[in-house]
Amino acid sequence: MAEDPQRNFRSVYYEKVGFRGVEEKKSLEILLKDDRLDIEKLCTFSQRFPLPSMYRTLVWKVLLGILPPHHESHAFVMKYRKEQYKDVYHALQVIRFIKESTPQVEVFLRMYQLESGKLPRNPSYPLEPEDEVFLAIAKSMEEMVEDIIDCYWLFSSFVNLFNNKYKDSLPQLPKNLEQCLSLEDSRLLTHLKSCSAMSQLPYSLWFRKCFAGCLPEPSLQRVWDKVISGSCKILVFVAVEILLTFKMKLMVLNSAEKIAQFLENIPQDNTDAIVSKAIELWHKHCGTPAHSV
Repeated sequence: MAEDPQRNFRSVYYEKVGFRGVEEKKSLEILLKDDRLDIEKLCTFSQRFPLPSMYRTLVWKVLLGILPPHHESHAFVMKYRKEQYKDVYHALQVIRFIKESTPQVEVFLRMYQLESGKLPRNPSYPLEPEDEVFLAIAKSMEEMVEDIIDCYWLFSSFVNLFNNKYKDSLPQLPKNLEQCLSLEDSRLLTHLKSCSAMSQLPYSLWFRKCFAGCLPEPSLQRVWDKVISGSCKILVFVAVEILLTFKMKLMVLNSAEKIAQFLENIPQDNTDAIVSKAIELWHKHCGTPAHSV
């Protein structure tokens, strides 16, 4: 089938004037009009392109299994999700784990703990390291999603994704990072090793918290698009690109502690460029995704 020259002209024009996503947005709208949403095609789209903000919550809910593929079931299922949220919230109030003044992210944590059978005996018990991870993810999700019900289900499903699908992959990510950095900049890797910094990099922030609290919302959403649609390896390439971007700063730091401290609080002014380069690097090493990587 011959390519449409008019369409190609439009695509080039859109890209030149800064509307590269116009064609992609139209393609997504076509996918979302299907009576039964094609999960594989939505995954492929999300892996290849950033999701338009107006459709992000819907696509995330479908890909995470919060909503079924069939459109006609969405209202019924969300009604059930809302009722379930209220029931769990009420149960936590009855046993005095939460009250009206409890911060929303802590409410989400307690709800998740109750539903997963991990609620501590007493609300005054100190938080576990895993709880701190959950709170960071919940806080970032709260900044992205306005509706409280949607936010809770997206948070809990996102956490479940890491605890189940990515459980075996996460411990391998630091090793993957070192392998990738050796290919991209062996001199920087040698410096980090000479400072004994490789074992001190903020892996929990990067890989367990999925950059929650590290990247600002617009940049983080683009990373989470890839994670939710099937790739936790994107986290490796974001981490590598952070190292490459701040190479000059890192090369003059000569202690693992100072390097880790800097990386835990990177400047926020060019994170969009970092994520864009990370996605390019991801495609370079893994190929353009056909479904999930």
